[in-house]
Amino acid sequence: MPQPILYLAITNHGFGHATRAASIAAEIQRLDPEIVLILVTTAPRSLLEAYIPGDFIHRPRAFDVGVIQGDSLTMDKAATLEKLRQIQQQQRSIIASEANFIRQNRVGLVLGDIPPLAAPIAKAAGVPGWMMSNFGWDFIYRDWGGEFIEVADWIGECFAQCDRLFRMPFHESMSAFSHITDVGLTGVDPRFDAAEILEKFDLTETPKENIILATFGGLGLDRIPYENVMRYPDYRFLCFDLNAPDFPNLIKVDDRFYRPIDLMPVCGRLLTKPGYSTFSEACRYEIPVTTVTREGFAESPVLLEGIQNYATHQIWSTDEFFNGDWKGITQPMNAPRKTEKLAKDGNLTIARSIVEHLRSS
Repeated sequence: MPQPILYLAITNHGFGHATRAASIAAEIQRLDPEIVLILVTTAPRSLLEAYIPGDFIHRPRAFDVGVIQGDSLTMDKAATLEKLRQIQQQQRSIIASEANFIRQNRVGLVLGDIPPLAAPIAKAAGVPGWMMSNFGWDFIYRDWGGEFIEVADWIGECFAQCDRLFRMPFHESMSAFSHITDVGLTGVDPRFDAAEILEKFDLTETPKENIILATFGGLGLDRIPYENVMRYPDYRFLCFDLNAPDFPNLIKVDDRFYRPIDLMPVCGRLLTKPGYSTFSEACRYEIPVTTVTREGFAESPVLLEGIQNYATHQIWSTDEFFNGDWKGITQPMNAPRKTEKLAKDGNLTIARSIVEHLRSS
C-alpha cells in the first residue's frame, strides 16, 4: 500500500497560522509516522521545524495574503487589496498548477488553515478538501467594507467548496461552510521542564506571579515602550526581541531555541496582543493574560470576548500600552466570566480524523 500523503496549505499571514497548523501536523506524525506531510507555506522552514520533530516536505507557495502589516498591530489595507486582486487574477493558474502537483504526487487529502483557494484546489484535484480555523478571511475583509465586499464574496464562494471545517474555539460563525465540526483548543506542549527554564534564565528566586512574558507574534511591534519595565524592578520580563534595550529586569530570549509555549508554564501572566494561537495556549495552561486591543481587525473582538470568558485577564487599550505607565502590572486581574473550561483536545481530534481518513482511503 502506498504511503498516505497530506497536503497542508497554510495562510500567508504572520506566523500564528503556521505554528498552529504545524502543531496539528506534529500530532498527525505522532499518531502515524508513515503519513507524508507536505506543508505548503511561505513561513520559514526553521519555524516549522520548531514544531514538527520528524520529516516533512516544505513547498513554499502563497495562495492568499491575509493582511499586509507593518507590525503586529499596524495594517496596510491598500496594499492588502492590491495583492488580493493579483491573487484573484492568477487563481486559475494557481489552482491548475497545484491540482496537477496533488494528482502527480497522489495526495490523499488537502487540509487548509485557511487559504481560500485550498478548497477549489482540492476540488480541481479530485481529492477531499478540509479546513481548520476559528475565522475566515471573508469575515475580516467584509468588515472593512467598500471594495473588500466583493473580495469577501469571492472568498465565501471558495470556502463553500470545502468538504469539512474543523472550527476552533474563539470563533465567528463561519457561515460560508456547510459541514462544521467544533473542536477543542489546539497548541503544542513545552519542550523543557519548568525547573530547567527557571534555572536557565535565573528565575528560581522570582515568584511566579512576578514573571511576565511579553510576546507579540512573529511580526512583533514597531515600538514597545520597554522603559516601563524599569518602573517595576520586582518583576522580571521575558521577551523575544533581541534588539530590546539592556535593562536588568528584561530578559531577551532567542526564538531560534525557545518558543512562547516553552516559557509560559513558569510565567504569572502574558503581556500580548489578540491572537488565536497565543490565547489558545494560554488557556490550555491556564496562564493569566494581559492583552492590548487591536483596532480594525474583526477577529479581535471575538478573541477578546473569548479571553474574558475563559481566562484570568486584563484588557489594555493601545494608548495604555504605548503611552501609559503599565500600572496594570501591579493591579488585580479579572476572573474569567465563565466557570466551565474549554476542551483541550483540538489537536488530537483533528489529527485522528485525518489519520483515519487517509488510512481508509
